[in-house]
Amino acid sequence: MTFLGSVLLASFLQSPASPDHLRVMVWNVLRGGNSVQKGPEKALQVIRDAAPDVVLLQESYDIEDDRPKLGAWLAGELGWSQFQGDSAHLCVLTPYDIETTFFHHEWHGVGAKLKDPQGRSFVAWSIWLDWRSFVGYELRDHPEMSDAELIEAETKRSDRVSQAEALLNHLKKEGHLNESVPVLLGGDFNCPSHLDWTRDTQRVFERRRALDLPVSQLVLEAGFEDSFRKIHPNPVQHPGITWSPMYRGGLSQEEGTPQSFERIDRLYVHERNDTLSPKLIPVAARVLPVIWESDQIPAEERTFPSDHGAVVIDFKWISTDPMLKTAEEGR
Repeated sequence: MTFLGSVLLASFLQSPASPDHLRVMVWNVLRGGNSVQKGPEKALQVIRDAAPDVVLLQESYDIEDDRPKLGAWLAGELGWSQFQGDSAHLCVLTPYDIETTFFHHEWHGVGAKLKDPQGRSFVAWSIWLDWRSFVGYELRDHPEMSDAELIEAETKRSDRVSQAEALLNHLKKEGHLNESVPVLLGGDFNCPSHLDWTRDTQRVFERRRALDLPVSQLVLEAGFEDSFRKIHPNPVQHPGITWSPMYRGGLSQEEGTPQSFERIDRLYVHERNDTLSPKLIPVAARVLPVIWESDQIPAEERTFPSDHGAVVIDFKWISTDPMLKTAEEGR
């Protein structure tokens, strides 16, 4: 068995087979797999082993050997559907039926309304925000920064806050914040969550503070719930780090620059409280790879073909209709 196979097997021995379960993967695949030897094939194997029902992809670029964009190629290999539309790199990949597609911005948001084999619908958005002035690096390089100066990395030295506001306003305009079905919002936020920058994590992580980071606050204020933190509320015991299993000493192994390990890839779910429609309740959460490969292996030779970890969340469909709920409990 390969290294990757053993890593994934440990995580997915109890893969849910129930029709009432939904597994969602959020994954930024480094430059469409082009930066790693046989990167697209390795990404395909990761997805097959993880067995998701939906993959929210980022960096779904053209594969350099004249194959199509990564999402389209993966869909062809898996026999699935996908929507990327006019986006430069965002893709929704799924074996489910795609009922409707949505477009916000070529770099920042594409979505689709999906229907599962039991006829239940939900909306899924793949998103990406500005990478500049990453707060972990800002604090690493300027440890004397005040909290106010550090927040300006989100509000002034990058466009993350304005992009998050525009995205959430678009979802509101589309009516997705009033949907009678669940809405999933997942992707590469390029910033940590305020739920992770706490007084306790400040004691454990060298480059963290207890800080009200604005992007994650905006998403929660819009009515979304952080699925990973719902399952793992303690960020010390379960940090959920997605950046970066590949570049642990900086953006190249030669730099020797200390990394800032953060949970920048996240999946949120939005549910209306006044609907009798089925709800998606997170029941399990993990980040792949479970075991990081040796950083002595050159990045282009890694088995896990990305600098971002993949977030995998299992949900269970729960009916809030008393009659349906009674019927489900009687199964």
